[in-house]
Amino acid sequence: MRLSEADFNFTEKIGKGALLTATDIDGRINTMTVSWGGAGVLWGKEVAFVFVRPERHTFGFCENGSAMTLSFFDSSAKDILTYCGTKSGRDVDKFKECNLKYTMVDGMCVYENAIATLCLEKIYADDIKKECFFTDAPMSFYNGGGFHKMFVCHIRDVICK
Repeated sequence: MRLSEADFNFTEKIGKGALLTATDIDGRINTMTVSWGGAGVLWGKEVAFVFVRPERHTFGFCENGSAMTLSFFDSSAKDILTYCGTKSGRDVDKFKECNLKYTMVDGMCVYENAIATLCLEKIYADDIKKECFFTDAPMSFYNGGGFHKMFVCHIRDVICK
């Protein structure tokens, strides 16, 4: 299904948090909570924009793999989103700790209890650069952390339950 066909408000849902799950070239997966992103049309394709800081463990998975998913949950998963946003996959097994059940579909992680999943294929990436900001307002988000990398991903499929 295409995002434009889904009964799903991406903008509303991303602001409440989603699990970004990336698969690296060795087939390993890691997940983290994200609440920034966007979707639209670019280069004749429906795309999602995903932003990840380089210090995040999931960053290497995004860098080295070609596939990732954005999974959205209902309000009952608030504790899962909090846990996956505050713990690192370097230190804990988030899948085990949160009892995250999933299947792999074309190399992408699809959670059983997600209300919607965007299956993404990376097509472009670039670093956010301080010298490219037109205002200092966003700088308050970068106290003590690296600048995000933006991944532009083709939305290959949307799975809604």
